[in-house]
Amino acid sequence: MPSAEDTSVDQERPVVRPTHQDEIAAAGSELIGGRSGRWARLGSTAPTPVGIVALVALGMFALGMVQKLPCYNWAWFRGTGSQYTHACYSDIPHLFVARGFSDGLVPYFDRLSGDMQYLEYPVLTGVFMQVASWLTPGGSLQYREQAYWMVNAGMLMVCAAIIAVCVARTHRHRPWDGLLVALAPAFALTATINWDLLAVALTAAAMLMWSRGRALAFGVLIGLATAAKLYPVLLLGPVFVLCWRAGKWREFAMATLGAAGSWLVVNLPVMLLAPEGWKKFYVFSEERGIDFGSFWLIITQRTGRPIEVTTVNTVSTLLTLVLCAAIGALTLTAACRPRFAQLAFLVVAVFILVNKVYSPQYVLWLIPLAALARPRWRDFLIWQACEVMYFLGIWMYLAYTTSGDKHQGLPTEGYQLAILLHLLGTLYLCAVVVRDVLRPERDVVRRDGSDDPSGGVLDGAGDAFVLGRAARPPRQAVPAVAGPWTERDAPRGPAAD
Repeated sequence: MPSAEDTSVDQERPVVRPTHQDEIAAAGSELIGGRSGRWARLGSTAPTPVGIVALVALGMFALGMVQKLPCYNWAWFRGTGSQYTHACYSDIPHLFVARGFSDGLVPYFDRLSGDMQYLEYPVLTGVFMQVASWLTPGGSLQYREQAYWMVNAGMLMVCAAIIAVCVARTHRHRPWDGLLVALAPAFALTATINWDLLAVALTAAAMLMWSRGRALAFGVLIGLATAAKLYPVLLLGPVFVLCWRAGKWREFAMATLGAAGSWLVVNLPVMLLAPEGWKKFYVFSEERGIDFGSFWLIITQRTGRPIEVTTVNTVSTLLTLVLCAAIGALTLTAACRPRFAQLAFLVVAVFILVNKVYSPQYVLWLIPLAALARPRWRDFLIWQACEVMYFLGIWMYLAYTTSGDKHQGLPTEGYQLAILLHLLGTLYLCAVVVRDVLRPERDVVRRDGSDDPSGGVLDGAGDAFVLGRAARPPRQAVPAVAGPWTERDAPRGPAAD
């Protein structure tokens, strides 16, 4: 156990300033006067790091709204090609009409005309959409579509601020890592394509609760996030294997029960009163064919042969299970227990990479996790550049497919390169995170002597169950409770990247 002196030192550990540790951040700071000085004061009358992160996130979100102006003003309502050539497409105004909100229909309960008989979104997202429709003023149909998008954008902006604040506060001594989220270009570009930010905000809040040792609150928020989007439930996997290694079964049980309880509270009323509408999301997810952004689409386009949906579902599920099992094995055999954020990022990335669809807004799921798993500007910006290229590529490809004989936009081969680029970008970040797990001396979060700032009860905990080389630590191993790497021991210069 750490001594009282060690504990007090840890509590007084200064805020990590990226301009002193990250050469990209240092170079970027020259635009605003250079690195922070030794006498710079954070707090008191000066803006706090969390406050600055929140303001930057709101500013970037507003820039993303400005980027949608051509569509808001006219492109959503005059044909299909213009919203693609201006790269400003959004599902929100189109589904206002297509899913019956403009006619006052109640999601899950009222049957829709056309092929989509019920709303194909999880219940909490449907509630979010319904609340926005209640706040939408009357008028002409076009005006109401515009107003509906604006109301949703305002609600999603709140979610964006919550995400930025939660990421900034999850690692107590690294609040500036929240700028990775706030300044992420793909975050601004994709924030108002769909309603994903609701689930992302709940997941970010859940991770903040876990970092504070509040397992039940974490579980409740994960359950609510899963009621808005399916992917957050995957985070219970890393919690399970980390608690297994640390012997923290009580915390895992509390998290699981909290998640199940909150999910049921949201879903059970609709499940009982409108079962056909409730199950539409799950039926649609199973029956949905190969779609944009996935490596499956490249295979079908290159071979010219369709793949049965059942085959894709089976192979994707098996790949996900195998890769998650590999992540679990990595967790139990690594010499130093991986950080929670690292495993959370890897699990969600695996789920997206092998899926039959990789929509452009799915990058929102990964951005907060990436900022916590690998808070290094160089790697983050490499990945973001790939995602921005894909963002432009998909809209130019759709412009090409809707331009008829004019063939304006990006042809199929170019779009396949864009898919490959954003898949490789995500794989690159995964590889860097795995390297940090295997070589924790290169993990920038642990450079100041921290163990797992996002780990809550896992932070500084000893091992109860390990396998492989983790069961045979070297004689000179540093105790986990003291943090495996210190500022003095960390490598310097480019090799420390």
